[in-house]
Amino acid sequence: MIIPILAVALVTLATVGIGAWGVRFARSTSDLYVASRAMSPWWNAAAVSGEYLSAASFLGIAGLEMQIGVPALWQAVGFAAGYLALLLFVAAPLRRFGSYTLPDFAEGRLASRRLRNLAVAAVLGIDTFYLIPQLKGAGIAFSEVANAPYAVGIVVVAIVVTLYVALGGMRGVTYVQAFQFWVKTVAIALPAIVLLVYLGGLPGRATIFGDEVPRAPAHGLVVALDHRQSVRFPVDTTFELSGREIHARAGESLVLSPGRIALPPGAVVPVTPGTPWQTGRDWARPLRSQGEGAPLFIYSLLLATFLGTMGLPHILIRFYTNPDGPAARATTVRVLALLALFYLFPPVYGALGRALAPGLYMTGQTDTVVLRLPILAWPGVGGHVLGAMTAAGAFAAFMSTSSGLLISIAGTVSYDVWGRGRRGVGLSVRRRRFRIVAMAGMALPAVVALAVRSVDISILVGWAFALAASTFCPLFVLGIWWPRLTSRGAAIGIVVGGVVAIGMITAGVVLGAQSLSGPLDSLLTQPAIVSVPLAFAAMIVGSLLTVPPADLGPQMLALHAPEGLGLEVLDRARA
Repeated sequence: MIIPILAVALVTLATVGIGAWGVRFARSTSDLYVASRAMSPWWNAAAVSGEYLSAASFLGIAGLEMQIGVPALWQAVGFAAGYLALLLFVAAPLRRFGSYTLPDFAEGRLASRRLRNLAVAAVLGIDTFYLIPQLKGAGIAFSEVANAPYAVGIVVVAIVVTLYVALGGMRGVTYVQAFQFWVKTVAIALPAIVLLVYLGGLPGRATIFGDEVPRAPAHGLVVALDHRQSVRFPVDTTFELSGREIHARAGESLVLSPGRIALPPGAVVPVTPGTPWQTGRDWARPLRSQGEGAPLFIYSLLLATFLGTMGLPHILIRFYTNPDGPAARATTVRVLALLALFYLFPPVYGALGRALAPGLYMTGQTDTVVLRLPILAWPGVGGHVLGAMTAAGAFAAFMSTSSGLLISIAGTVSYDVWGRGRRGVGLSVRRRRFRIVAMAGMALPAVVALAVRSVDISILVGWAFALAASTFCPLFVLGIWWPRLTSRGAAIGIVVGGVVAIGMITAGVVLGAQSLSGPLDSLLTQPAIVSVPLAFAAMIVGSLLTVPPADLGPQMLALHAPEGLGLEVLDRARA
């Protein structure tokens, strides 16, 4: 227990130290919001990757793969491929335009303060949606590492992240996130490689690829439940609960009281509601007829992640920190390479977890497989050392993504709302406002995270991507490449996309999307395939039905003309 705690403490102290060191660079408004636009492509690529590889990437993908099978890997495909769309359509023009925040771009491109306010609301909604699963992951990880209550991890990460964001601004956070990227990459890669070498490859191949289902090992399986848990038994099973023998019939669901559950050797492991009972052959299929492996769900998920990357505020503001458009493109190419490296390893944990940690199916804690697998696969000091590495990497993941989201919230509110970013406001005032908003901006996500412990991390992140793809993605694609876009059309599209996405997500939560069947299950779990086309259509039709914008020559030149011609319309001294 002490080794993981020390590893987490070391990463936390290093994070706070680097953040405090970055305080000395926050000497101007540009340092505070965009790191003086001086970040090199490699520094920025590591920082972008650091804040992008969130709890969903470090814990969620492996956990969801273990739970539902290979279809979960489509999420990693979408996460990485989203940067290709960002590279092709957004990165360089957005940097050339020279804004400080996304609402700043919206007003500068379409000359509408109302649209700026609407963009502020969208930023806060997306960032809050995305912060919640980061804090949930922190609660889970801290519970595993320190055997502490779920809420403690949320509070610890919230305080640490708020501290170094408030102190260092964008410049300090950039150095922190670059450091954290390499921490979490080494933390997920090295244990996976060592475990594969130690185990001699993937054990239990029949369980992973054949006709077998997860079963208790030869010495039986003992699982401790600390709360009441509903489980479903795929076949007739006799087991012990706190020393009392119980027989469950095939297909029967039971609510188990807290205590010690013992399955006999070779017994089929029961599963929690929402977890499919699958043979290895079914588990390894990339598509299914229903559920989260259904083609409609996969298409919607890919659309959300592929286009949602273009609409994530905490990612897009990173490109304002590059010196120019070519540097922004170079950053994006490097990000693709770094993400490809990282995403090689979560599938290893999902496959090993199915073979070596079947007890997680009974407790519904597949999200913890990255943290628990090293100790389960290699009992003893070796497993505890590897487990400490994954715990440290998990905390780096939560903190890096949370810091990027909090920077986005604090920058948007302190610059676009509080004082509206006009001239005459000194750095000390901006910094004070930035710090106040950073502290307040963490409060709501932390409270909500306490209430969503039962929702998969990857599903929560998927909702944030769906909302981003339905609001900012159409605004940036059309705003950059279609001169006919109007402020009213843009506002209509953002409202339609946001309302449809949030409405369908809410309906899925209220109705219990996983309890539904057919297309409705897929659409309410991941609504992007409906909300994104509607947002684009509403934005285009709304623009065509309103008065065309005035001469946009300067704005379009600033977006698309080569650097060095002095045509940037917004990159002005605003300190």
